[in-house]
Amino acid sequence: QVQLVESGGGLVQPGDSLTLSCAHSGRTFSTLAMGWFRQVPGKEREFVAGISRFGGTRYLTDSVKGRFTISKNNAMNTAYLQMSSLKPEDTAVYYCAAVESQANNIMYKWESYAAWGQGTQVTVSS
Repeated sequence: QVQLVESGGGLVQPGDSLTLSCAHSGRTFSTLAMGWFRQVPGKEREFVAGISRFGGTRYLTDSVKGRFTISKNNAMNTAYLQMSSLKPEDTAVYYCAAVESQANNIMYKWESYAAWGQGTQVTVSS
């Protein structure tokens, strides 16, 4: 069973940087495609970033391109979402997600994943 634990959220000012981590246990991390979602109360959950099992394919939603980077370290069993130039509209609860994948592809929908973290709050405010 895949278990995911997120960390790294917090309160930062606009323009600051933050790195979220998603630590995995249970299965071979290199078989997992990973994704990051975020949700604001009252709004739909948004797919922010995705990465294929070996990192060969990556996706970032338009609103974070140039500011966020997704990566995964298979040796460390951890995925990351590096966020810079943060804006107040980035404020949300961020979730990581994982699913076993035999191909070098990315899953874009929440329900396509098999495991999700507990979420970590990111607040961007002056």
